[in-house]
Amino acid sequence: MTASSFASLPLPAALLENLDSLGYKEMTAIQQQALPLALEGHDLIAQARTGSGKTASFGLPLLLGINPRFFGCQGLVLCPTRELATQVATELRRLARFQPNVKIVVLCGGVSIGPQIASLEHGAHIVVGTPGRIKDHLRKNTLRIDEVQMLVLDEADRMLDMGFTEDIHHIIGHTPEDRQTLLFSATYPDNIQQLSARIQQEPKSVKVESLHTASSIRQAFVLTERDQRLGTLERVLANYNLQQAVIFCNTRQTTEETARHLKDLGYIALPIHGDMEQRERDQVLTCFKQNSANFLIATDVAARGLDVDDLPAVINYELPRDTEVYTHRIGRTGRAGKEGIAISLVSSSEDYKQNAIREQQQADIQLISPVELGNRSLNPQRPAMVTLCLAAGRKDKLRPGDIVGALTAAGGLDGNEIGKIDVMDFVAYVAVPRPRASLALTMLTKGKVKGRAIKARKV
Repeated sequence: MTASSFASLPLPAALLENLDSLGYKEMTAIQQQALPLALEGHDLIAQARTGSGKTASFGLPLLLGINPRFFGCQGLVLCPTRELATQVATELRRLARFQPNVKIVVLCGGVSIGPQIASLEHGAHIVVGTPGRIKDHLRKNTLRIDEVQMLVLDEADRMLDMGFTEDIHHIIGHTPEDRQTLLFSATYPDNIQQLSARIQQEPKSVKVESLHTASSIRQAFVLTERDQRLGTLERVLANYNLQQAVIFCNTRQTTEETARHLKDLGYIALPIHGDMEQRERDQVLTCFKQNSANFLIATDVAARGLDVDDLPAVINYELPRDTEVYTHRIGRTGRAGKEGIAISLVSSSEDYKQNAIREQQQADIQLISPVELGNRSLNPQRPAMVTLCLAAGRKDKLRPGDIVGALTAAGGLDGNEIGKIDVMDFVAYVAVPRPRASLALTMLTKGKVKGRAIKARKV
């Protein structure tokens, strides 16, 4: 048994078996440091980036601390966005399989509050949600959190950046003083220290190195000027033959302009920003994660909660204002031992930003001119998959297996052709190979899904 083995922790056999079945073979760095302390009951302030395994770091002690026979809220997880809350709840449900009858409810804005109230009437062991909507439920007396044993603030820095400070303190005022509080943050500015001092009792500090080694992410600055950025972006895509990437912009307007330009070039490019309706943002993120779009053009807040397997590249169309945000952005590529590329377009007036990033990354990041990229032709290739949307979801008792069954009925697709399936509360998304999309859509619309007709469309 190694020190990084989950079996080295005081965990029940059923939980260890479930972890093994889910592919949790060895603890990540944050899990090795955080889990022993959290399991001992300590308050925790942990600095770790997205993709470091932090959900299990708070999820396992959270699940082990609840009483399944009591249907009051015993665990509360606050997240900055609905996307992240949904992602966290999905992973908690997977981790909870060792323990029957654990109910996890997601409470976020952007959707009707009525179904959430109805769900809460039947009780919930764990609530995952955004501060604004949690506060709404407290005001309506549809949620009680006076029995909460563990409070988790996930990506606390982003919640403070988004103006949730007052809401967070209001919510915490409804929880017991003797609760355990775990605070996770990708960055550690002064306001995080102030928040910790107000809401935690003698917290233990854990920090996982957030820098990226040259072996995992190749970083480069490409010199350009504002009126030449789109042309320089084209050269970057052509030089590196990139067919999939997250492209970060600083404003809503720039995301939309950049997406339009890439669409005109023949790519499938999807903008995502905070001004979009929640339903649209859910759909865009799902399409990108299901490999049915080439590029996601995103602002920082809208991309929170984005976790894509094997993302080959991140492009900073505009440098962020904060070096910690740069680290967080590029950390979406080069994961799990894979190599990633991080390209940043920089102007001649941004020397100070370049130097700050080099110092923070402890790396001599090369500055290259557009001419050095050459004049290769763009080669836009349509993504391998197409996403189909079904007008039914978890609330309709729809499961991934039901969708697979409908698609593999006589004359349909082979099971191994079907890509990722995401079942949400009221809709579901399934990825199918592009050449088979028309057949798949026909199977869904003219056949039966779980014994009934369900509307479906290409996204």
